[in-house]
Amino acid sequence: MARYDLILRGGTAVLPWGEERTEIGVRDGRIAAIGDLRTAESAEVIDCTGLHVLPGLIDPHVHLRDPGDPAVETMATGTKGAVLGGLTAVFDMPNTSPSITNTEMLDWKRGHIRDVAWCDVGMYVGGARSNVDDLGRLEREPNVCAIKIFAGSSTGDLMIEDDPTLERVMAGGTRRIAYHSEDEYRLQARKPQFEGGGPYALHAEWRDVECAFLGTRRLAALARKTGRPAHILHVSTEEELDYLKDFRGLVTVEVLLNHLTQWAPDAYDQLGAYAVMNPPIRDRRHYEAAWRAVADGTVDTIGSDHAPHSRAAKERPWPQTAAGLTGVQTLVPMMLDHVSAGRLSLSRLVDLMCAGPARVYGAVGKGRLAAGYDGSFTIVDMRRARTIEAEWLTTPCGWNPFIGHRCTGWPVMTVIRGRVAMREDEVLGGPGGEPVTFAGTRDAPRS
Repeated sequence: MARYDLILRGGTAVLPWGEERTEIGVRDGRIAAIGDLRTAESAEVIDCTGLHVLPGLIDPHVHLRDPGDPAVETMATGTKGAVLGGLTAVFDMPNTSPSITNTEMLDWKRGHIRDVAWCDVGMYVGGARSNVDDLGRLEREPNVCAIKIFAGSSTGDLMIEDDPTLERVMAGGTRRIAYHSEDEYRLQARKPQFEGGGPYALHAEWRDVECAFLGTRRLAALARKTGRPAHILHVSTEEELDYLKDFRGLVTVEVLLNHLTQWAPDAYDQLGAYAVMNPPIRDRRHYEAAWRAVADGTVDTIGSDHAPHSRAAKERPWPQTAAGLTGVQTLVPMMLDHVSAGRLSLSRLVDLMCAGPARVYGAVGKGRLAAGYDGSFTIVDMRRARTIEAEWLTTPCGWNPFIGHRCTGWPVMTVIRGRVAMREDEVLGGPGGEPVTFAGTRDAPRS
């Protein structure tokens, strides 16, 4: 008789070929069987009747600010929020204090993940002028999801804005590079026009469509010249989305939840400083283009770009206000609400939030419900309606742009490698996250 550590019974599984009511058996942290397991024995059986079982969802774009300011966010609080929100893994950005730009900081972070993280974590390594010649080695360090290049809009030393240095970075390795693509030269040239301040909506005028489109055109051209794969983060304009259709196979595309949910001027009228992010929230033309790009397959991944700041930093007058919004805990509920509203299917959500991140970054063992893959699951109740409340959030900064939004569809259980990490709003056990393994790194299994 077959024995498992965990069986999920009676749920509707979102499989690579469609939705199917079936049973899933997990052994030693991996999916061991999918099908009729009524005669099997298991240490734990969970009744998922009436629920949908998704492969463990991933937020591939978060800033957990650790090391940094624990009053704003930490690895522990951010990953706890992720688990409560139905995520099984996050990929964390390198612009911390100090930045993640060398082997020493990667080693520290890897140990810190094992000590305090509630979900699995992948690590970006930051590209800077000081480590350009080391990036080809650093991208192969264990648990590194990608090099992150800020081609514009960064602080400290994490910015590479000129084409010759960007080309050096691209020529120095093989794995896909993730880019913030706003054009720094245009940003700085236009900055004096806005130094007198004004309403928060001016943020989208300063960081205009051409700023984003010019940055993306330059990066796509260099990617084609060097043959180096690129992932353009938080694509926010109709122009970029149309342009990047001609670069499929070489350039992949991320769109943020915010650009699929909010638009100007309404967001600035309703939220003020709490709508300020980079690249900015734009008008409905770009919102509608983002949804067309989701529908036609142009978009590969969706992320939150969770970027917490203190209330004091957010509420400074524009343009001194801190740019960035929180969202790791609310990403799944908000996207499920979009499914309920008919904007995309549950299968497409899984493609964008699990298979897509696994494919783009090469996450080993993640991306689908199939034998041999991680026994990580996001289990959701598509009939449950619930309002996002401030008291539910774990982030120490205490705010979120979606507080008060009523969602239809809600994560009710998070399972990470066969262990139930969250059930009905209760985080169970202790931190059990592990660093994610990626193809092309020194820790990746060899075929």
